[in-house]
Amino acid sequence: MNRATVLFGALLVLALPLSLLAGRVWLDPASTPNAAVILAELRLPRALLAIVVGAGLGASGAAMQGYLRNPLADPGLFGIAPGAALGAVAALWFGYAAAPYLLPAFALVGAGGAMALLAAIAGRTGGIALFTLAGLMVASLAGALTALAISMAPNAFAMSEIVMWLNGALTDRSWRDVWVAAPLVALGIVVLARAGAALDALTLGEPVARSLGVDTHRLLWLLIVGVGLTVGASVAVAGIIGFVGLIVPHLVRPLTDRRPSQLILPSALAGALLVLVADSAVRVLPLVTELRLGIALSLLGAPFFLWLLLRMRRGLA
Repeated sequence: MNRATVLFGALLVLALPLSLLAGRVWLDPASTPNAAVILAELRLPRALLAIVVGAGLGASGAAMQGYLRNPLADPGLFGIAPGAALGAVAALWFGYAAAPYLLPAFALVGAGGAMALLAAIAGRTGGIALFTLAGLMVASLAGALTALAISMAPNAFAMSEIVMWLNGALTDRSWRDVWVAAPLVALGIVVLARAGAALDALTLGEPVARSLGVDTHRLLWLLIVGVGLTVGASVAVAGIIGFVGLIVPHLVRPLTDRRPSQLILPSALAGALLVLVADSAVRVLPLVTELRLGIALSLLGAPFFLWLLLRMRRGLA
């Protein structure tokens, strides 16, 4: 256990109680009527879901940056998040949003379809370049089909519902969503952690990694399954929440020895902390309607991405 794991784990333990009390009206357990019910049925599942979603996105971001050896890599590049979004949009398009489990089920089917397509295109060679291009193709295809579904929405209400869902949020989520996402995200993080040693060897280059006994095909499958489970489950319950997988590894890396295997667990904790704090912030902002979590993190992530680009440009000069 490195110091990043201890630090972000401690911060997460401190942030959780504050998140439970935060809201447009701060909760005072001693004086607020039905405080226990509000905490148990509203605030706690939402906070736990923020932790689950953030952990999955953070861990997948660290693994993907290690695999591609690119600090600008993001889980969305795989095409799995757009695939999950397409599945959820299909559920909204057909009017299944109110049916329990159907929307997450459609999203997981979309993520699974994207994983299968990605594996079919890039799984034979195990090459990083083909994998990246295949991910971009899957993401573009899913994005185009999502745009087509929006443009052909059966009515204005369905279109509004689709657009709002794509913006990402944890509003009105329940224990049902926690039970859907938590096991899949936990399994995905375990799969990614098993790829850690091979990712360490890959930092020396593919030929050297193969000479050290790394099976690149197995590594590719671990990445596809791990990222598919973490990102697919997260999108299924929360919509599109971007930039977490991009930002978090950069915050964690200076606190570690920079090996990919040492980044995955602390990135999961840091991602959980980031999404939990961001979700608490959108609840307390004095706006007419609650700011969507996906929009808030995009407003944070876009300047961070620009800062990374400028830093890389200075490094190349």
